[in-house]
Amino acid sequence: MPTEKMTVKGIEISYRTIEHDEFISLTDIAKYKNTENPSHVIGYWMRTRSTIDYLTTCETLYNPEFNPTRIGGFRNDAAGRATA
Repeated sequence: MPTEKMTVKGIEISYRTIEHDEFISLTDIAKYKNTENPSHVIGYWMRTRSTIDYLTTCETLYNPEFNPTRIGGFRNDAAGRATA
């Protein structure tokens, strides 16, 4: 599976297609905000309420073993944070 690249706002973003699904590098996108430590950007994003809600929706739709009641602690933790 070859990795392709595109340039967006001066940052090279890697992506690849597997079957009919496209996957894009979140780390490369985060480098737009912090080239030295993109993991900090991703860590913040993963803790926002909107991200947790999005991931909960995806898991509910596509993972029959997902238990949404277990996500409550993360959602409550993120309630005071600003959404990204």
